[in-house]
Amino acid sequence: LRVRIRSDLNIFISTMVLRSLCLTAIAASAAAFAPSGSVQRTSVSLNAEMSKSLPFLVRPEKLDGTMVGDKGFDPMGLSDIQTDLNYARWAELKHGRIAMLAITGMVFQEYGPHWPGDAYTAMDPFEAVSKVGYGSNLQIFFTIGCIELATFNLHYGDGEPGDIGWDAIGMLDGKSDEHIANVKEQEITHCRLAMIAITGATVQTLIFHQPLLG
Repeated sequence: LRVRIRSDLNIFISTMVLRSLCLTAIAASAAAFAPSGSVQRTSVSLNAEMSKSLPFLVRPEKLDGTMVGDKGFDPMGLSDIQTDLNYARWAELKHGRIAMLAITGMVFQEYGPHWPGDAYTAMDPFEAVSKVGYGSNLQIFFTIGCIELATFNLHYGDGEPGDIGWDAIGMLDGKSDEHIANVKEQEITHCRLAMIAITGATVQTLIFHQPLLG
């Protein structure tokens, strides 16, 4: 009986040793491939071009610097799901131009001269909208609607984003390509600043009820 127990014990130990050796060999084989993948990932990361505005993030593929004002800023990856960047630039310019008009109007409403009459005495820009009545607001919306209808198809063409043909005084006539690119850079920069400004002014007016310029 002792001989049989000893024999079974030897067989069990031999089996466990064999299994351990097999597992060790498999683990060693798998580990042999790990450095190659690690080196490859490191190589890709080192060769990737970083964003100019966010140097700790990789530059989005579509933001290659060909568009004026492109600084590679897209932390949310919106350019990856946008099929037409020209349409996105149209939207950015339109919102930026409206924001420039809006922030100028808000400052003028608080500190500039007003038309005579009780309807135009409100200093709060948002109160002024309701105080002037439906007639004045309908005139504004009608003008906006006419402009939108006249320029709607331009958003989906292959033309220059933001170009609606408004240059009555010929500010760009005879100018060099470098000068035009510089003007476009200035416009998109002011558009972005105005969008931030109108957001801040709205929060300050509606939530904190403080004058814009202190």
